[in-house]
Amino acid sequence: MHNIDLKKYEVRTDMAIDLTEKDKKTFKPDVTQNGNVKITWLDLEENNNIGKKPGTYLTLEFNDITDDDAKKEVASIFTLEFKKMLEKMGYKKDYKTMIIGLGNIKSTPDALGPFVTDKIIVTNHFYEMGIDVDDKLSCVSSFYPGVTGTTGIETGDYIKGVVDKVKPDMVIVVDALASSSISRVNKSIQVSDTGISPGSGIGNKRKEISKETLGIPVLAIGVPTVVDAVVIVSDTINYMIKNYAYNKNFSKKKVSKFVNRPINYLKDEVLASDEDKKTLLGLVGTLNDNELRNLTYEVLTPIGYNLMVTPKEVDFVIEKLSDVISYGINHSLHDI
Repeated sequence: MHNIDLKKYEVRTDMAIDLTEKDKKTFKPDVTQNGNVKITWLDLEENNNIGKKPGTYLTLEFNDITDDDAKKEVASIFTLEFKKMLEKMGYKKDYKTMIIGLGNIKSTPDALGPFVTDKIIVTNHFYEMGIDVDDKLSCVSSFYPGVTGTTGIETGDYIKGVVDKVKPDMVIVVDALASSSISRVNKSIQVSDTGISPGSGIGNKRKEISKETLGIPVLAIGVPTVVDAVVIVSDTINYMIKNYAYNKNFSKKKVSKFVNRPINYLKDEVLASDEDKKTLLGLVGTLNDNELRNLTYEVLTPIGYNLMVTPKEVDFVIEKLSDVISYGINHSLHDI
């Protein structure tokens, strides 16, 4: 059998939950369900062995955001949980807060940050001009710096210069992320107090934007909008195995004779035996998840086929996601 050097390959992800969900005894997340939204709070310590910065990570997962009712539900729950994160970080109503939208507005999967900043209620200029501001409004500024490839300026340096000039008490950065799970693309939001490295999800890591680099608290909000082709291939193989195991067990049930439509086999806990995996896929079926993904990476990367992929409806969904995130920020910073 061909030996795979697992240290040589890495499937890209910015999502802490991608790396910790299969080891809940070690990482011990706090998981709750609010309506159709799954909420996970996770505290990571130093030397956590997954390569993520220590700090608090909040993840919201949902199935749909495309209709008004679903969007309102997610927006309401996001606002509630986001306020908890702000409180945990010591946010005060009299803070000057700066919202920064990272990403390239000309590339839809990477345009989440700019879309959000365009919808932020900004008031900093009123405070600067000495205009009386309603007590319900806090001091907020926002901008998006573009990307280094279009500005010629390192994004971290650009932001540091603006922060040094405006002198906010807290920065909130919004960016598109990468995930190692198909099910979380455009269907999850991650919030963390650890800052962010622009472009890390697509292998183009820039200078870190964090409390260590800016000298003030930095809260990062992100949505995974892309996955590696490796993820799609390996997840598809796993879905094939689950589908095979489900159909094998389901066909034995009497009710199966009366069902004449596709069934979502992922809704049930389907456990495929090692024999099932080997019967369906032979040698490939004997590989564990990490081995399967790294083998796929090893096959696709040298020939240039490990593409970054985004769903075809990304234009529509990014608009909805930016509505949710901007709503949460506006209603958390302002009493509206």
